[in-house]
Amino acid sequence: MIYAAVMGYGTVGAGVVQVLTMNRDEVKRHTGEEIAVKYVLDLRDFPGSPVEKILTHNYEDILNDPEVRIVVETMGGLRPAYDFTKRALMAGKHVCTSNKELVAEHGVELCRIAAEHQVNYLFEASCGGGIPIIRALNASLTADRIEMVEGILNGTTNYILTSMAEEGKEFDDALREAQKMGYAELHPEADIEGWDACRKIAILSSLAYGQHISYKDVHTVGITEIDAADMTYAKAAGCKIKLIGRSCREEKGVSILVEPMMIGPENQLYSVDGVMNAVFVRGNALGDAMLYGSGAGSLPTASAVCGDVADCAKHLNKTIRTGLTEENASVLPAGNVPGRFFVRMDGDAGKAAVLAGAGGVMRLPEFPEEFAFFSEQMTEEELRTRCAAFGNVRKIIRRG
Repeated sequence: MIYAAVMGYGTVGAGVVQVLTMNRDEVKRHTGEEIAVKYVLDLRDFPGSPVEKILTHNYEDILNDPEVRIVVETMGGLRPAYDFTKRALMAGKHVCTSNKELVAEHGVELCRIAAEHQVNYLFEASCGGGIPIIRALNASLTADRIEMVEGILNGTTNYILTSMAEEGKEFDDALREAQKMGYAELHPEADIEGWDACRKIAILSSLAYGQHISYKDVHTVGITEIDAADMTYAKAAGCKIKLIGRSCREEKGVSILVEPMMIGPENQLYSVDGVMNAVFVRGNALGDAMLYGSGAGSLPTASAVCGDVADCAKHLNKTIRTGLTEENASVLPAGNVPGRFFVRMDGDAGKAAVLAGAGGVMRLPEFPEEFAFFSEQMTEEELRTRCAAFGNVRKIIRRG
């Protein structure tokens, strides 16, 4: 019997307890040992719940119990999750987490501490919910040189953008619907401003390229400025607008950003709608591959956490390499990354046609006072400089 403790009995924590209970035999079949939850740590009481008899309000109960070999951290945030995780690792306990904020901020340090104490700090569920992308990068793709990582990494924003595209809603209305459906938090800034996706693409890129990329260096634009008019143009152009995290190896470093992008059917992420997530990778040997699935939710995320728990149970006395390193990558300024852009402008469409190149200028009857076009390949700084000579720019959206 291997005993575990779960810190935080919210959506994911409750899911972890449920998965370890209902799939007890499957977990044992893969690990050779039965895994049981001995403690659940939370500030609240849960009378009549399945964890009523194993609930504790005191972290020291977990830390000081030598039978607890694996700790699951699903508290979220940095405090007290960081302190509890660090102490558990230093006490020789394995830690599995779904906390992307903690991994992005302190993951390198916590992995180092885990290695020093011959335990594991695993974080599969921190990126993409139930999608096993981290395990793929750390195991299946270790013989590949990964050249690009791209993904729809946030279910809330994907649901909002899908709703706007399919139902013609403005952003605020789509957000309220997402909150009503339980897909968006009461305070959704981390999602809609792109911070959640920013942390995830930083973690995935650090693993893919073998050098640390701080989320603070990721150029990040959320979806709050996307409106129904943008969606109308996108549909007319045969495209969709998605919030995408993307990083690429370049000659002089790594380009990395999170932005709403206008993508066409040729992009593998085009059909990823609703609350679903997907991660696309390109390797020099594998070529292109994509993992698709539920990016959030109690059981999908818990499935990823419990996969880490099972890995810890199989490696109780061995540290698994996570791929996070203290060597920092050279991150290129986002303004210098070339691309094509969708532009909405006021002004003289005839003169501005020179910016559109072969793509030509779009005029829609719904918006008689403006025009739009897809730029040729250039940096956003170059584009804005050139546009300034022709009229007022209403919107610039990167072409994915």
